[in-house]
Amino acid sequence: MPRNIDMTALRAFAAVAEAGGVTKASGYLNLTQSAVSMQLKRLEESLDTKLLDRSGRGVALTGAGEQLLGYARRILALNDEVFSRLTDQAYVGEIVLGVPHDIVYPAIPQVLRRFAAEYPRMNVRLVSSYTTGLRKMFDRGECDMILTTEDTPEAGGETLIELPLIWIGAPSGVAWRSRPLRLAYEHACIFRGGVQKKLDEAGIPWEMAVESDSTRTIEASVSADLAVHTVLEGMEPPYVEAVQHGGALPDLTTKQINLYVSDLAKGQVVEDMAEFVRQAYRNL
Repeated sequence: MPRNIDMTALRAFAAVAEAGGVTKASGYLNLTQSAVSMQLKRLEESLDTKLLDRSGRGVALTGAGEQLLGYARRILALNDEVFSRLTDQAYVGEIVLGVPHDIVYPAIPQVLRRFAAEYPRMNVRLVSSYTTGLRKMFDRGECDMILTTEDTPEAGGETLIELPLIWIGAPSGVAWRSRPLRLAYEHACIFRGGVQKKLDEAGIPWEMAVESDSTRTIEASVSADLAVHTVLEGMEPPYVEAVQHGGALPDLTTKQINLYVSDLAKGQVVEDMAEFVRQAYRNL
């Protein structure tokens, strides 16, 4: 009597093996960790062999697991090819792209427009958050790729461009002249601490005049000349402008825009999306 491998369990196994753990694989598969663990157990029972070594930190493959992974990749690729060819479902699905809210414009609309023209049946779910939040989502497998604003890339990161931070305020505003300098920042803004340090080093007193979790609140406050803020050069939101302070405020550091692509996200669609992102930011 022929025996068949459960494709769902096989896909779960391949995802865990390539992600190095259940947590990231479960995010990528959009399943709970317990559901993924159950699929792994079912696969091991059906093959009557141990595929994963769970004795150490993380997950390692046994000899049988290493052998199965090679088969799994080929089986799953063939399965997906058959499904797309016979059901006309090629290039149908979703890509999850995470971008810090303050670098969405002007590049991301160009990326989305170009991707929609190339893959009209694919959906892009754009997640806008802070770099720290996006890194956590990426580590859990909840994003196929993310952009970050960092001093240097971490493992797996690719630097697209490095830009200076600049001061922004209301058009023809005077808030930058106030002492203590009135600042407006989101609570989790990655630029905040570095800017405060620069002001301290320059001996410029400051106060946190506006704090919020809402980017819109910060932008509105700055455009109303209630405070100043900082953004990467070229990423200024509407209704504000770069402050021409003539040296009255300290020069700020540069930050890198880095790209991370999940090792679980593979195929031509992902490669093209990553290339569209690279070109859009490098052309800023």
